[in-house]
Amino acid sequence: METQKKIGVIDYGSGNLRSVTKSLEAAGSSPDLVTTVAQLEACDAIVVPGQGAFGDCAKNLSASGMWDAIIEWIKAGRPYLGICLGYQLLFETSEESPGTKGLGIFPGKVVRFTPDAGKIPHMGWNELKDTKGPLFAGMDADPFFYFVHSYYPIPAEAGMVSAYCEYGGRFAASISSGAIHATQFHPEKSQASGQALLKNFLKSLN
Repeated sequence: METQKKIGVIDYGSGNLRSVTKSLEAAGSSPDLVTTVAQLEACDAIVVPGQGAFGDCAKNLSASGMWDAIIEWIKAGRPYLGICLGYQLLFETSEESPGTKGLGIFPGKVVRFTPDAGKIPHMGWNELKDTKGPLFAGMDADPFFYFVHSYYPIPAEAGMVSAYCEYGGRFAASISSGAIHATQFHPEKSQASGQALLKNFLKSLN
């Protein structure tokens, strides 16, 4: 019998933690909220959700003492799932918070939708295209997921993009690079598709 992997959900004062932890529980894990660097030692994987502004999230993560620890975690190739701002923070900068540096794990920047994209924020269900990688294993082609955002990353390395979405143009809806995965959409709000994705993330840890 396989030992259940320990999932740490990073709590740095952002909202949406309850729905993320509940969704992870429904997918078959027993996640714990992580508020200190010391707690990371017991984790097999971490999930970084996020709602709010890029700058505030960066500030809160730094204040918690976990900023450098998360960088070290990712650079060590340990499993990471970023959701929404947990995706955006992986890159270098964001138009939302000029002068605030991201984690800088991957080259690229976070930009705002232009007015001609449509209603901002981009909110609601939208279809993914060109899905690939472990997060989408066994899913139907072009699944629908739930989005709530005004900004999105432009990865410099197109090869890491695991799904695209169309909203005023084509943007990178998710990435996968080794054990690092991140989504602009919210799996915890995406019903059956979201549960399938979270289960795939848990399977990738075995």
